[in-house]
Amino acid sequence: MNRLSERVPLSTVPILGTLLLTGCDPIVNIAGANFPAWLLSAIAGAAFAFGFRTLVGAIGIERDLGPSLVIYPSLAFLLACTIYLICFDRLG
Repeated sequence: MNRLSERVPLSTVPILGTLLLTGCDPIVNIAGANFPAWLLSAIAGAAFAFGFRTLVGAIGIERDLGPSLVIYPSLAFLLACTIYLICFDRLG
């Protein structure tokens, strides 16, 4: 058996990876204050999901979508990830 796996439990590997990669996040400067890009993306995703909810409620098809407790947070997460990839992706 590998010596590293004997010393470090596998459950700590994702936690250590998360802690080590937190410094890789792009920072956005707004009026002299620094904000992480994921925070701005999350706020924008929540705002767009709220706008979608308002639009769907005005059309009258909200009851046909399914459980609101699942639909709207999932939509906010999807929109936040999409905004982050479009606006702050450094790979391309």
